[in-house]
Amino acid sequence: MAAQNDLPDVKLDSASLYREEVFTDRRAGTIRKLTPVRIDGGVDSARPVLFSGQTQLLTPAGVLPLVFEIEANTLQEAIDRFPEGVKMALEQAIDEARELRREQASRIVVPEVGAGLGPGPAPGGKIKFP
Repeated sequence: MAAQNDLPDVKLDSASLYREEVFTDRRAGTIRKLTPVRIDGGVDSARPVLFSGQTQLLTPAGVLPLVFEIEANTLQEAIDRFPEGVKMALEQAIDEARELRREQASRIVVPEVGAGLGPGPAPGGKIKFP
């Protein structure tokens, strides 16, 4: 069991509070609106309102969750820009999958020294690489 001193000290930043509202059509996805607030709960007009979108796409490999920021000043703008955000998030996910595939394909598999593939002498030759 971990000692009490090993536990992280988690604190909220009272200068960075947001009130969260979630809007959904229960079909295509959700939009989250984060309104900055002061410690007393009043709206902090010195900071911008933030919007983010979330949806899921069904792929042959299963459900692919997409989460993305939406540059908007109003809920209507966020709704109008939602499809563009989905497209950009999907393109980014595809690019990341391609990059992972390239990394996996470029990995060099080196057999262990002296590892035999069957009966007989261990494979190896006289050519040595530095």
